[in-house]
Amino acid sequence: MGSKKFFVTMVALVALLSLTALSSAANPPGFDDNEIRIGQWGPQTGPAAPWGSVARGSKLLFDIVNEEGGINGRKIKYFIRDDMYNPAQTSAVVKELVERQGVFAFVGGVGAACGMAVKDYLSKNKIVWVGPSAADDNFIEPLDPYLFAVYPLYNDEGSILAKYIVEKLKSTKIAMLYQNDAYGKDGLEGAKKRLATYKMQFVAEIPVEPTEKDLGSQILRLKNSGAETVMMFVGPTTAVIALKTSANVGFKPQWVSSNTLSDYPLMFKITGGLWEGVITGAFGEIPSSTTNKYMVKYREAAKRFAPQERWGTFYLAGLLFADPIVDALKRAGRNLSTESLLKALNSVKGHQTIGPPVTWTEKQHQGTDSVMIQKCGPNGSYIDLQGWTKNDLATWNK
Repeated sequence: MGSKKFFVTMVALVALLSLTALSSAANPPGFDDNEIRIGQWGPQTGPAAPWGSVARGSKLLFDIVNEEGGINGRKIKYFIRDDMYNPAQTSAVVKELVERQGVFAFVGGVGAACGMAVKDYLSKNKIVWVGPSAADDNFIEPLDPYLFAVYPLYNDEGSILAKYIVEKLKSTKIAMLYQNDAYGKDGLEGAKKRLATYKMQFVAEIPVEPTEKDLGSQILRLKNSGAETVMMFVGPTTAVIALKTSANVGFKPQWVSSNTLSDYPLMFKITGGLWEGVITGAFGEIPSSTTNKYMVKYREAAKRFAPQERWGTFYLAGLLFADPIVDALKRAGRNLSTESLLKALNSVKGHQTIGPPVTWTEKQHQGTDSVMIQKCGPNGSYIDLQGWTKNDLATWNK
């Protein structure tokens, strides 16, 4: 009898311990009383490594937050993983961060294809993802309750740039050189929609594959079209080839590019100075701004935390993609949960530091339709041409 009683007691104890373990496993992962674990992937090696500074820029923001005491008594523990701009590798590192490190939320993440490789996984595991470092309609439609976009859509940017060209530059002969993929086609679509409001059309629409190294025929077609202004939605290598080829044949239009080529010091260097005078969209204030208090604060902090980093556009992008989650975590309070964070994110209204104003609701997770317009000055310097401008033709927010 005594032995049986002991056995029953042991069984009950084992059951109790098992239930405790299950209860612990079911708790929301990613934070405890002392820290909140946040992750980001990005190319730290390989040909896309220059974009890896986005992830390191977010680190600067979290270093500042921790220096100031953390958020509601918790410090940010931040993880960066190198995915080499390879979607398969993105999947591997994100799974490791979720299942082994217990990451609570992700920020940034370079590349539309890399993001799409993990979008459903993150949503299935109820992991919040703020500020993908790419613009893709698939990030916002259909609505993903865990995904909050900051980056302006290329369709909106194309529309805003086309409006600037017509109304400010007074160009009547406009052409488009675009990458033959979703990025280029979205920019083309937005620009065409804007031109249609003026009863205008491109004098030439020239697609280009991102791997093409000889653009002689494309540039000749642009020249023969009589274009005064050429819009570009292409990658850096294509842009360099286009400008050098144009210079060789004496074709000197006003070039206007998407924000993806707004790292002026870099573009000035790799084009041998030909980038001077190019106009681009921009998703952030100019890096040398002395009037934006956040830019001044971040720039000074970088001297302490990351003196080895170049104070450039992509590094700053890491800060502006991540700062909305810092604001939301503060408002979520000490009693943190995925649900409380979602509630805070869904009530973000007009949040702005060094990027565009961001607003999210329960029904709309594309944060902005605004870009700035800037111009490359001497030696890769920045010249502000136009402040934050909304796309009044945007349909996603109607």
